[in-house]
Amino acid sequence: MKKKLSALTALVLGCAMILSACSGSKPAETKAAATTAAAGGATTAAAAPNGDAIKMTMGTGGTTGTYYAFGGVIANVLNGKNVGVNINVQSTGASKANIYLVNDGEADLAIVQNDVMDYAYNGTDLFAEEGAAKEFATVAALYAEVCQVVSTGDIKSIEDLKGKRVSVGDAGSGVEFNARQILEAYDITFDDIQVNNLGFGDSSDALKDGKIDAFFCTAGAPTTAIVELATTNSINLLPIDDEHAKKLAEAHPFYTTYPIPGGSYKGIDADVQTVAIKATLICSPKLSEETVYNLTKAIFENQKEIAAAHAKGEELSLEYAVSGVSVPFHPGAEKYFKEVGAIK
Repeated sequence: MKKKLSALTALVLGCAMILSACSGSKPAETKAAATTAAAGGATTAAAAPNGDAIKMTMGTGGTTGTYYAFGGVIANVLNGKNVGVNINVQSTGASKANIYLVNDGEADLAIVQNDVMDYAYNGTDLFAEEGAAKEFATVAALYAEVCQVVSTGDIKSIEDLKGKRVSVGDAGSGVEFNARQILEAYDITFDDIQVNNLGFGDSSDALKDGKIDAFFCTAGAPTTAIVELATTNSINLLPIDDEHAKKLAEAHPFYTTYPIPGGSYKGIDADVQTVAIKATLICSPKLSEETVYNLTKAIFENQKEIAAAHAKGEELSLEYAVSGVSVPFHPGAEKYFKEVGAIK
């Protein structure tokens, strides 16, 4: 565990940035022995209107990523309301690191992919070697991270990928697991393709240069790397039909269907159905029911203000928040969703 924490805290130390000018704090209600500063995670927060507000830390992602920006918007909006919380946002190594930060009591809240939290809770895939990490609970799914399969030429379907040169994301990444699972729904394995492990930007460049035939990309759509590729090259977005989407979801319940709107990319005029995972807010199970209830309620009652500050806020909805989530909700979040009819 010490080795694991030192690696994670190094990530936090290298990325932590100031959102505003208040000091950091211990994770709220967790009574952790060490402060986040001692763990290498400097945090700050906007001032709360209520001096008695519970101070909470939120793990996000890199400072140029959506998690960090969107987490900052949630913090700024909620910290400006009298809802009893004062959220400190810290930059981290994203989903897997965030799971451990909450699990180990170094953060109260975090944004993670719902597939990664499923792996953590069940000790599979990305967590197969380390084992399960279960000390966290779901607050709400926030927005879609879309599984996109991009190709050129005559490759028009997932079935056409057999025998082709395909980038499946960085080795060991969430994208690689998405690619493996999607291909398995079509009875294709990595042995049936020529596997390349490249990130989004490198995949786009490799496709442009004719070094690969297709690549997987899991990110909010439209994705910058694909937008730029489509401006200079003719591309295909490969659909995932209802039959295979259902098969995929039966094996991995964190997937949901998602239509990429026509016009998202140059040359793709019609909607293309694929699947998506969800950026999801999690929390420490040690937070009180009242605290998480107030937090959850405040997020959805201030959806319009959040959406005005960040485009992903447009995707916040009660129905979306509770679907495709395989890890139990915190009792406070569950109480709110039952109150408004989102959970029956």
